[in-house]
Amino acid sequence: MPDVQHTALAGGIFHRLDAEWSALCADHAVQCAVADWLMADGLADDVIAVTGAVADAWVRTLGPAQLLAALRPGDGRPADELTDAVLRALLRRAAGHGRSATLAARIIVQTMIPAAVRMARGQVRGFGGRSFDDVGHMTVAALFEVARSGRIHTRPGRPAANLALDTLRHVCRALATEHEELGDDLAVAETLADTQPGPADCAQAHSVHRAAAAAFLQPADQVNDGESSGARLELLELVLEAMENGTLSAADARSIAWHYTATALPDETAAARTGTTAGAWRRRRSRAVARLSASLQRAAA
Repeated sequence: MPDVQHTALAGGIFHRLDAEWSALCADHAVQCAVADWLMADGLADDVIAVTGAVADAWVRTLGPAQLLAALRPGDGRPADELTDAVLRALLRRAAGHGRSATLAARIIVQTMIPAAVRMARGQVRGFGGRSFDDVGHMTVAALFEVARSGRIHTRPGRPAANLALDTLRHVCRALATEHEELGDDLAVAETLADTQPGPADCAQAHSVHRAAAAAFLQPADQVNDGESSGARLELLELVLEAMENGTLSAADARSIAWHYTATALPDETAAARTGTTAGAWRRRRSRAVARLSASLQRAAA
């Protein structure tokens, strides 16, 4: 999860978060709490190894700054296993109660700021009328809520990717609802011929396409395309929900989404992109469809 120079570019909410983070790093009580967490979770030695920190009975420099350095290595090449382990440990603590849970969630927010900046920029382009800082506030609030929810650390796959996807879905839904409230008066709309999608339909389609693009279920350049059929949108929503609840892995979801589209990606091309064979890719899709169907049947029952 490589860092970016978000402070100079963003300002507003993200600048304030950085200023608050500096104060947290200087707080001796916070530093001791973080060091105790890492030692209790058996992660202190690994974090020390990648950050050069010290944690012993006499000197203690293992704190939030070193934790963030382990989660966002400066060389842009995150140590996947350590990054995932530390983030999962933070997410478990954030799902608890009291000041410890709030602090863990705050560290998670700081870790995810580069992703939050990208999300906010993308949503400002998609929904006029909201400033970057407004959407930034919304994104940070959603990120904090998702971090505290307790859903992410139990889910398979990379926790940072799951955290970003859930946050983006929250933001898209909130903006879609806002867009609907600013649309035509519903009482007047009832008297009109239903020949074109209304503001709510367009906003919902846009939010689904954006979430799907973030999960690599469709190319980012198709977010604003004309493919907004009810069946396609429903499929994307079902697949996104199945990813969220752990029914489908990311690869399973793509095997479905890449195939059932107006411009279906040939199995040979999809297999080449994922480093497998066309036959194996088709078998993956068949199993994924069966799992998705079974989950829908259980939900209906």
